[in-house]
Amino acid sequence: MSGWDVIVAGIAKAVQLILSGDPTVLQITSLSIAVSGAATLLGALIGISTGTVISLKQFKGKSAVVQIVNTLTGLPPVVVGLVLYLMLSSSGPLGFLKLLYTPQAMILAQLLMVVPITTSITISSVSSIDPEVREAAMSLGAGQLSETMIVLNEARLGLLTSVVVGFGSAISEVGAIMMVGGNLLGYTRALTTAIVLLTNQGEFAEAIALGIILLSLAFVVNILLTLLRSRFAGTSSYTPSILVGPSAPRNP
Repeated sequence: MSGWDVIVAGIAKAVQLILSGDPTVLQITSLSIAVSGAATLLGALIGISTGTVISLKQFKGKSAVVQIVNTLTGLPPVVVGLVLYLMLSSSGPLGFLKLLYTPQAMILAQLLMVVPITTSITISSVSSIDPEVREAAMSLGAGQLSETMIVLNEARLGLLTSVVVGFGSAISEVGAIMMVGGNLLGYTRALTTAIVLLTNQGEFAEAIALGIILLSLAFVVNILLTLLRSRFAGTSSYTPSILVGPSAPRNP
């Protein structure tokens, strides 16, 4: 069978698996969504918070911290998997948690990949906001929390971009989650690890089918987030009136 024949067979197999509602494929797909979704949400919370603090605060060694964060965005997944495996193994410092070869370990692995990405993009997005925005907020008596929220609102498109990129990194990750998840059928087998296994077994049509499903899933999620970005882009920014109470004149 030629290469093109394998690809055509893979496309046909993907359509068959989707339309038939194959339980194994549904379980693998749902696990991928759950693991990557959880890692992305946690990574966004941690990364956006950390990136905001780094951007808005002035401290010694800030440039070095930013360089370290940017470097960690290229962290090799196998290194993450190796370190996490050693930490979670029965002889490791976190072995008592018994998380090795569980979906929770997979979430941790992807989380370690997502956090540097969301942090780095947040730093870039928040730092690019015009300093006059903060100055205007301070001159109107905004507290630190209000000032931060105004800056984050101005940087909202960049923050959403960090979530999109973080999810893309998580859903496509394979090395780390295979090492700490074990690729156990019905428990820790995700789309990416299943594709690797099927390829090694010579089941190319099935591997291509799962690859198409993975691409389709990533495409749908990114379309939804892009629509959300468009909606955010159309919303107005915070107005000064919210800083000084109801007595201030409001924009019509």
